[in-house]
Amino acid sequence: MATGAPTTYSPSPSNKKQQSIFKDVDWVRPDGRGFHHCRPAFLKTGMVNAASGSAYVEFGNTKVIVSVFGPRESKKAMMYSDIGRLNCNVSYTTFSSTIRGQGADNKEFSSVLHKALEGAIILETFPKSTVDVFALVLESGGSDLPVIISCASLALADAGIMMYDLVTSVSVSCLGSNLVIDPITEEESCEDGSLLITTMPSRNEVTQLNINGEWSTPKIHEAMELCLTACSKLGELMRSYLTEPEPEPASASEE
Repeated sequence: MATGAPTTYSPSPSNKKQQSIFKDVDWVRPDGRGFHHCRPAFLKTGMVNAASGSAYVEFGNTKVIVSVFGPRESKKAMMYSDIGRLNCNVSYTTFSSTIRGQGADNKEFSSVLHKALEGAIILETFPKSTVDVFALVLESGGSDLPVIISCASLALADAGIMMYDLVTSVSVSCLGSNLVIDPITEEESCEDGSLLITTMPSRNEVTQLNINGEWSTPKIHEAMELCLTACSKLGELMRSYLTEPEPEPASASEE
């Protein structure tokens, strides 16, 4: 089911002329993308044989693998729960970043991942049970959290966990007067603000919205519109991947 090449999920290009962040210097994104262009995405499921489901994704240089285990019987304290329980853990490899000590559990990301996924999973389908989601960032290239969330959704689908819809996430950075979608690490390091949206695109529902920095109301609306459009297209890409029939092995020709 693997896609042959990375596929973009960028929103439609804006007709507005891109303005430079600095008055005296024409500013270009480090990877050459337009301000409203997302990185190509590569998707692959079934990467971890021991897991109930798994997914590996590459969004540019950001590389994430997620493993899903369960549903398994919950501990005694959770025995009488009528709905299932979701555990999420996000960690980084020691070689994921040039920053020393980066390889560690990230409690903040784990919490955001839990909130983003919990509303999309039909927890009533596995009462008294727990599903564990383990996300590992192999390479940190920017926009790590939205990539983790989207990858985890793909892994849950691969595990056969019942969901209301796939979950997709996209972020935007505010750099001067410009909004750049799907920012890389260099852009995130000098952003004036950031906005992250997590959605269930088929249901047109926002499951999470995180805003950092100072934003004007028009800029928030513009950033949300960019993210929602990209989330919708990413959802189509993920759904297409999951429903694409697995290619049959080529038969040897008879002599």
